[in-house]
Amino acid sequence: MNASFITFEGIDGAGKSTHLPDVAHRLRAGGAEVLVTREPGGTPLAEQLRSLLLGTVMDPLTEALLVFAGRRDHVQQVIAPALAQGRTVLCDRFTDASVAYQGGGRGLSLDVLNALENWVHPGLQPDLTFWFDLPAEVAAQRRLGARAPDRFEQLDTEFFSRVRAAYAQRAHDAPQRFVRIDASAPVTDVRRQIQQALEARGW
Repeated sequence: MNASFITFEGIDGAGKSTHLPDVAHRLRAGGAEVLVTREPGGTPLAEQLRSLLLGTVMDPLTEALLVFAGRRDHVQQVIAPALAQGRTVLCDRFTDASVAYQGGGRGLSLDVLNALENWVHPGLQPDLTFWFDLPAEVAAQRRLGARAPDRFEQLDTEFFSRVRAAYAQRAHDAPQRFVRIDASAPVTDVRRQIQQALEARGW
């Protein structure tokens, strides 16, 4: 496969991080050179910003500015160079998450988020986005006891319902790159959905 940018999105507890390594393994088995990374994070600077975001109370605009600052460094230092080298990049979250969390969840203006998106990574969009769709109530049950919750994971189901709705709108607006995954299905069925989407693209 040619160099591709594939992102994994969904509310906390949807299972995207569980399935990302499996996709990396499948693509590598097919001969692709794969880089796995995440957001917030992916570079030393962005990982420091991640710690602040997950542990420090701040207003929605400050959140968005920190996320996009980390994203700029991530794109410049990791994502863009890897794609230029012909590697396939698998990223746990990207700008769709900012639109969903800071936009849908926090209520930040989409005009602001769209402007930040255009400034930080003009012309760069994922080739494929797996959206792990799961009701907020189910995700909350999955998160129970998984680990100590961060600042976002502590939020209520109403917040995550808004996040989910924002993801749905984002998928509606970009159907050519979004693949909705029914994350409420058993793990084997989720893997099958992912595999079918990859095979449909000849990967």
